[in-house]
Amino acid sequence: MAVPVILVTGFLGAGKTTLINHLLTHAGGRRLAAVVNDFGAVNIDAALIAENADGVMSLANGCICCSLQGDLLRTLSSLLRRDPCPEGIVIETSGVSDPAEVVRTLLDPVVWREAPLETVIAVADAAALAADPALLDDTLCRSQVASADIVALNKADLVDAAGLARARAALTRLKPERVIFDASAGAIAPELAFAGTGHQPVAPDPRAAERARFATPRFESTTFESSEPLSLPGFQQAMTRLAPHLIRAKGFVSFAEHPGRVMLFQLVGDRATLGPAPPGAEPGATRLVLIAEMGRLTASGAEEALNRCVTATPA
Repeated sequence: MAVPVILVTGFLGAGKTTLINHLLTHAGGRRLAAVVNDFGAVNIDAALIAENADGVMSLANGCICCSLQGDLLRTLSSLLRRDPCPEGIVIETSGVSDPAEVVRTLLDPVVWREAPLETVIAVADAAALAADPALLDDTLCRSQVASADIVALNKADLVDAAGLARARAALTRLKPERVIFDASAGAIAPELAFAGTGHQPVAPDPRAAERARFATPRFESTTFESSEPLSLPGFQQAMTRLAPHLIRAKGFVSFAEHPGRVMLFQLVGDRATLGPAPPGAEPGATRLVLIAEMGRLTASGAEEALNRCVTATPA
């Protein structure tokens, strides 16, 4: 099974490692592997560390953390051969590096089959941007934000409302406001990083959905299912209409134009991908999970737009 990758980029000192630490220690049952530049900077509670040897920190919750040594692809290959295999890989880029090249590497079809890029998160420093919004005039900072699907405006608790507004306004010059989220101490909602475990779309039972809503009341999800194939042009039109209201969407889709094939669709921020589904996906079936901020998307509206694709009626 392919293992999704979350790429974390952003300003020097903005809190990238803190955010990764939060993901590792709040993995929600996922078995994560993190690849970081500074192993010593990962400040994980010693009580959670099960083992620390050979450049790999094993945690009591099944996650691991390792230092990036040498080639990224070699490191990824090593992680994918571990037993048990991780269910997600989080990669930290250097604060002085342009993530665009790493993104291109992860989007390579050969890499994608085993380690598809799930989400790019840029960590921005709210306090620094509030003091000097012109920081985003720097070419590197602009590239880090522009490459991101999600922007975590970290240290939001360290600035007043006016300062936070200045920081957000600076970022909205580069990204739509719907993908910019305030964070404190790197704590982001898991919905922003993960659309599911491995290549299985998020499809919790109703009780789990209620628990998720209670834990992170800012987000809600709706599921669309069809036993009939969809029209590809109709689906593209429907998602174009729905995308401005979504944080992300993921699932398996079958199209009338490609009988017998199942495709994996993923949308996060402004980036959408459509490629072959992994082995085991049910032919002819469609199952999509759509995640939005509370109140931005109605289940009936999403279902109506996607149901039109089943009959090939333009959405």
